[in-house]
Amino acid sequence: MIYICIPVHNEEATIGVLLWKTRKVMAEFGRDYRVLVLDDASTDGTAEVVQRYTTVIPISFFRSGERLGYPKALDRLLRKAVAEAPYPKRDAVVTLQGDFSDDPADIVSLVKALEGGADVVAGVPAGMDGTEPRTLRLARWTAGWLLRGTLRDSPVSDPFSGLRAYRVVCLKKTLREMDETPLLDQPGWAGNLQLLGAVAPHARRFAEASTESRPVPRARESRFRAIAAIQDLMKVRGSVDWRPAAEEG
Repeated sequence: MIYICIPVHNEEATIGVLLWKTRKVMAEFGRDYRVLVLDDASTDGTAEVVQRYTTVIPISFFRSGERLGYPKALDRLLRKAVAEAPYPKRDAVVTLQGDFSDDPADIVSLVKALEGGADVVAGVPAGMDGTEPRTLRLARWTAGWLLRGTLRDSPVSDPFSGLRAYRVVCLKKTLREMDETPLLDQPGWAGNLQLLGAVAPHARRFAEASTESRPVPRARESRFRAIAAIQDLMKVRGSVDWRPAAEEG
């Protein structure tokens, strides 16, 4: 079973097409799946759009009446997926962004890498070859330089991307160790880095899946803000411990 976790907030313009493409991709892929969507106190028509797809897609839809923010919303979805997964060693969790900045087509390469023996598979965003927007490229360079000590032993080349697949057993072991401590408490890049750092000690093999450069519909401007992303990353600098799985008892 593949659990596709999507936290959303005011994504009325994008969540419908994201779900529809996810349905198409998974139908062609031929794997059992369930989409977990958490509506994080949206004030637009996000909930209504998601509800329309519940009859044609296996969706578990949750709503929060108060704003949680990306870290808490994703944490809740991951915990829900782990609790539901019947076969933790075989089942997978894939994390997607609700704004369509992640393409559901990339789920296939992520999951195939898991099926090949990896425990965590990180998507490597198209554009990291130098073709991405200058602001994003500069933010990556700045973040890499400021956190060079933290990132030195990172098991993947892009620890900031949120497009990942996890073997459920790794998340289960992580949650057992952390108990009630959140898997992440920072937004965006910083939260994605925290999550990778939390799961890393329980993963024996990492892999990467390159996302293809393809046109993706963007119904609104990106909410990414370079300065805010750098500031959030500075809060977690030095707090990630890339312990090797061999040290786990």
